[in-house]
Amino acid sequence: MAEPTKQRIVTAALRTLTQVGFAGTSARAIARVGHFNQALIFYHFGGVHELLLAALDESSSRRLARYREALADLRSVTDLALVMRQLYEEDLETGHVAVVQELVAGASAYPELGQAMAQRMRPWVDLSRDTVERVVRGTGFEALVPTGDLGFAITALYLGMETVAHLDGDRAPARSLFDLASRFAPLADLLLRRRAG
Repeated sequence: MAEPTKQRIVTAALRTLTQVGFAGTSARAIARVGHFNQALIFYHFGGVHELLLAALDESSSRRLARYREALADLRSVTDLALVMRQLYEEDLETGHVAVVQELVAGASAYPELGQAMAQRMRPWVDLSRDTVERVVRGTGFEALVPTGDLGFAITALYLGMETVAHLDGDRAPARSLFDLASRFAPLADLLLRRRAG
């Protein structure tokens, strides 16, 4: 069965964005990657920015579902550190983090795109907040941890870490941070248990 036209356009936009970045992602470039007439972009989406946001929505929807599934039952910092390392590798493989990164970079020149991106980051901040709340629930730290602020900080750190790693293509420092988190996570869990007791 042939891929529906709108889906073909979204898929081509995602591929183009990850291959040539925001600056190179024009209607012509997307149409070339997807082998369709560029007028279809304007017919179905109204413009390139609207298409790129639709592409981000699709990618983000898939990744959010995966994150929610992977994080749903976590109650320890140790498990969280292990799962986040795995999710980071998946994000690199799927290209999701590259899509977000390129759109954030492009949004600096287009305020309306920036506002749309800020709205699309909210579910990720909420997910981070909810995960922190779950890990500290029932401990002596539950009332002390500013989970909303931490949710924002974790999301910003994750995106910023990948942005810096992308500059020279060296992801070793980012992976090293996950290794460091895994080493110290059992200590954090022990501290949380002691305060809870």
